[in-house]
This record gives sequence, structure tokens and C-alpha cells, in this order.
Amino acid sequence: MGSHRLRRRPLALLCAWVALALAAPALADSSDPPRRTHDRTQAALDRIVAQGTPGVIAQVRDGHGVWNGRAGLRDLAGQQPRAVGERFRIASVTKTFTAVVLLKLEAEGRISLDDSVERWLPGVVRGEGYRPRHITVRHLLNHTSGIYDYNMDEGFRALYAGDAFDQNRHRRWEPRQLVDIALAHPANFQPEQGSRPGEPGEWDYSDTNYILAGMIIEEATGGTYKAAVEQYLIKPLGLRGTSVPDTSPVLPDPHARHYSTLFEEGPDAKVRDVTEFSPTVAFSAGQIISTIDDVNSFMTRLLRGELLPAAQQRRLLTAVSVAGDKGHGGEDDLYGLGIRRFKLDGDGDGDGDGDRDGDGDCWAWGHGGMIPGSGTRTVVSGDGRHAMTMNRNGDWGEQKLEDAAVIAEFCR
Repeated sequence: MGSHRLRRRPLALLCAWVALALAAPALADSSDPPRRTHDRTQAALDRIVAQGTPGVIAQVRDGHGVWNGRAGLRDLAGQQPRAVGERFRIASVTKTFTAVVLLKLEAEGRISLDDSVERWLPGVVRGEGYRPRHITVRHLLNHTSGIYDYNMDEGFRALYAGDAFDQNRHRRWEPRQLVDIALAHPANFQPEQGSRPGEPGEWDYSDTNYILAGMIIEEATGGTYKAAVEQYLIKPLGLRGTSVPDTSPVLPDPHARHYSTLFEEGPDAKVRDVTEFSPTVAFSAGQIISTIDDVNSFMTRLLRGELLPAAQQRRLLTAVSVAGDKGHGGEDDLYGLGIRRFKLDGDGDGDGDGDRDGDGDCWAWGHGGMIPGSGTRTVVSGDGRHAMTMNRNGDWGEQKLEDAAVIAEFCR
């Protein structure tokens, strides 16, 4: 998960970069953008590879059709080029899927965003400073719960750094184990009691929130998280390249090899093949596997209002300030329910379909994610008419080059 101002988190393991996106629906452009090439976007992809990333793929959808871009290699050993139909781990983009499933359950009357965590998971959230009767499902989905992020636990991060990764790559985690790692730390803050959606409050991105959200999905449906995502999203939307791996450590074909420096810094950091590992380490916060085409299909239909009733769509896009976040974004950024409203720094020409205020700044909705060996960005305009999803099969390098690809596409 990453943003254009995002620092690299110590463990990008599940979703450690929350990324891109912004544009309020009221500001959406109702006309098709003028026909243009994607030369600047392709040039940005080429620069990502030139700085050391093995390979990158991207797909853009706009009023004129679909454009696919690629650069670099899917396999460093075999020197095969990346292909646009590859499957990859989407990391924290999983959070958007998780939030939409819960909103669909609310639409069916099976759950309320105002339900407490204690109601659905009695006895699970316990620890210093935690008041589970005051933490709601909404607090989990918009990261205002104050629950510590288990990815920030030093002992947990050490299990997947450097040589330790090979010893733990097949380790299976139960969701409750990940939650307990987080709850060994005091609460970051108390959620606003009785606060209304959108009111100011403290905010802190925490993967633990979405582990708990997945556990609530299982309690509400009586089945698995995997089954719920398949029932509510994958099958009805025809997302043939999308899967919830559950406990399987392998990537389905076709896929690129995933490469990581495993949080080691510097020019001499060893690059390792991390394609295979247990996705239980991410569960409902970051385990889904997909393609650039499927993610674009899901996100465009979501922003067009095709997936949720009007009431749930309003809840999805009711966003809170992320001011004070630990490096994920700027003071103007907002976070809805599993989706981010992001301000992109445009080039100031004020003439593109991504520029909503004429001052060169562009807004779009979306998310991003980083998991060992795979970095994903998805960005879509508020009306769902312009979308871009990209993936790189390496987790090092300057994020500003990713930002440049998004800005080239949205801020012209």
C-alpha cells in the first residue's frame, strides 16, 4: 500500500503501502477525455525498470478503450518479458474487496457498520487501552479504531527479514494469532465515541483492522472469508483471474516471479525469489491474487455505483482525514471504507481529465499494496470512467517513479 508521499514501511509485508486515489464523485468529468496516446505513461514504466525493478505491467481504461503497457522481465533467470495477463499478489488492494463484502452484508441486513467488534468477536479484542464495545465495524474499515498494526511488531517483522524468510515462508497463521500480536501493544488511541462518519478523529493505518474485518465476515456468513469473496464478488463479476488462496502458498499460472530484498537496504541488498509463501500472513488484509484487468473491472464498476446500493455507496466514499498518519500520505488525503481519496501533485497545466480544480492537482480514488515481491497500484476517477492498475514484481526502488506513471496518466 503506498502513496505518493509514502515512506517505505519497515514491513511492507501485507499491505504496507496504502496507495493512490482520489476524486469526489461530484467532481467527476462527464465527458470523454480527448483522444491521446499513453506515451508518457509507458515512459514512466520504462523508468521503473531502468532503476532496478525486474518488471512492470499496467492497464488503462478510459473513454477510448483499453491500453496495456509493460516493461522488463517476469523471470530474471529465464529473461522472459512480463505479460499483461499475469496473476500477482495484490496485497492491500485486498482491503477494498473486504470492505465491499461487508457493505454487501450490511445491505442484506446481516450486519451493521455500527455493530461493535465485541458483538461479533466476543472476547477477542483484549489488552491495554482497548474498549471493544466502543470499536465498531466502521472504525475497522476506515482505520479509526486505534488498534495496533501487527506488522509494526519488531518480532513479527524479524520472521520475514533476510535469511529468516526462508525459514518462515510456509508458516501458517491463524487470524487470531495475528490479532494477538497486535494486542500485546497498547491501543494507539480511543475511537471517537458516538462520532458520525466523516467527523474529525484520530487515524492510523493498521492491517489488524482488516484481519478483524475478515473474522467478522466469517462470523456473519458462517463460512470462510474465501467463500464470501467468491460468492459476493469473484463469481458474480466474472473475475476469472482473481482468487483467494486461503492457505495455498503458490501463485496460479500465468504469473511472474516475485522478487524482494526482504527489507534490506542499500545497493548490495540481496535480491531473493519470494514467489511462494503462505498467504495466511495477510489473510483478509492482503492475500488476494488477481490481474490488472480484473482489478480495473472491479474498481471501475465500484466507482460507477454498480456493486452497492446507494446507501452503502455513500458509506464507502464517506472519508476521514489521515492527518498524522505514519508516512502514508499528505494532509489533504482522506480514507473511506477500504478505499482512499488521494491528492496527486500534477504538473500544473490544469488541462487534463485528472485535474479537477485547475491548479495542477489531480484527484482519484483507489488503493495500493505492497507484499514481498509484489507492489500494486489501482487508481480510478470518481465517475469510474478512467482507471489504471499497475503491478511490479519487485519491492524496492523509489516509489516516486510509480507516482510518475500515475501522474502521467491522470494529471495531464
